[in-house]
Amino acid sequence: MDSSPIPVKPVSAIDANYYNYFTEIEEHFQRQRGARIYLSPVDWALIESWREAGIPLAAVLEGIERAFEKFARGRRSDLSRPRALVYCAPAVLAAARAHAAAAEGGHDAPAASAAEAAAANEFAPARLASACAAWRKAWSEAVIPPGADTARREGLTILEREQARLHALAAEEPEPAAARPRLEELEQLLTALEDKLAAALLQLTPADLLARMRGELDGLLAPYRRKLQAAQLAALEPRFLRQRLFEHYRLPRLSLFHLPADSASPPS
Repeated sequence: MDSSPIPVKPVSAIDANYYNYFTEIEEHFQRQRGARIYLSPVDWALIESWREAGIPLAAVLEGIERAFEKFARGRRSDLSRPRALVYCAPAVLAAARAHAAAAEGGHDAPAASAAEAAAANEFAPARLASACAAWRKAWSEAVIPPGADTARREGLTILEREQARLHALAAEEPEPAAARPRLEELEQLLTALEDKLAAALLQLTPADLLARMRGELDGLLAPYRRKLQAAQLAALEPRFLRQRLFEHYRLPRLSLFHLPADSASPPS
């Protein structure tokens, strides 16, 4: 099994080509699968690892297609099609290397203007202010271990401040693209808030619950361990645990890639 690192360069977390990274991958996998099958927490953790590694969306989609093409040509093509995205992981890494080689050769295509326009609308200040309001509401209502409340209170205070700042920015002239906030700084702030609460939850969640979550991960990965690189396996557990902990405590993820669906209209 190839264990060499993925030769791709890190990219901004809010590049226009990446704004809908998770949804595009999920929908593309569903189309290839031929069914609206929902991704598992392991699959979401894998997508997050691809994004953080800077793998282009186009490379991920291409890798998914290649994985299903290989499956169709194989001896098991008459059996049920793969139900987990991790099946596609080796093909995605191969596609990422091919895209990196093409980029080094000067064949990297520029971002499409349509994607840039979509990103501008997706990350408009009014939309982000509404997202902060939705995150604050969900975080304040969640039942979490008492010891984690300090991290939650700090997050709520900062989210309230950011909501007010973004709401004021949305009201400024000129409208609205020139007033677009510094998205990378906002993403870093959201990540820092989530990191603090996730660390507190990991420390304070009962050991038996964490053990069950790790057992769930082992069971989900069992059919695919030989397909994944050691570095991928090591990176999946913390991401999987974070995802499951936030689901368990009914906490939304803080990220521009997880904007609340009910935040499309400006806050009052």
